Amino acid sequence: MTQGCGPVKGANGGGCGVGLTPEQRRILLEHGTEYPGSSPLNDEKRAGIYACAGCGRDLFSSTTKYESGSGWPSFFQPLEGAVETTQDGSHGMVRTEVHCANCQGHLGHVFPDGPPPTGLRYCMNGLALDFRPAAGEKA
Repeated sequence: MTQGCGPVKGANGGGCGVGLTPEQRRILLEHGTEYPGSSPLNDEKRAGIYACAGCGRDLFSSTTKYESGSGWPSFFQPLEGAVETTQDGSHGMVRTEVHCANCQGHLGHVFPDGPPPTGLRYCMNGLALDFRPAAGEKA
């Protein structure tokens, strides 16, 4: 992530991992993965935006979140231009890695087994996301 990591300030202080917990740094900067079922965002039902915990960029709308049964927060579509993908050959398999288009932080992976209208499942690490409730929603 160091190549794309700039002085962008997010809700947590942002920019090159400033203000992140050690576990968030492991996921975003070292391409780690959190344990399935461990994210409170799995149960988040309020309207709002899911932003990058590393830089604050808006990534997903709650209107595209769904229960995939995977154990990670899942979405069928990112906000336009918010994420980029690369091929990931780690762990003896080929997957498509998803990272923040702004800071290049690792977010998770995308799979071709999601619901309509895209047929995609963006399986994200909850610790890589920062949920921001919509106006009128309880914080």
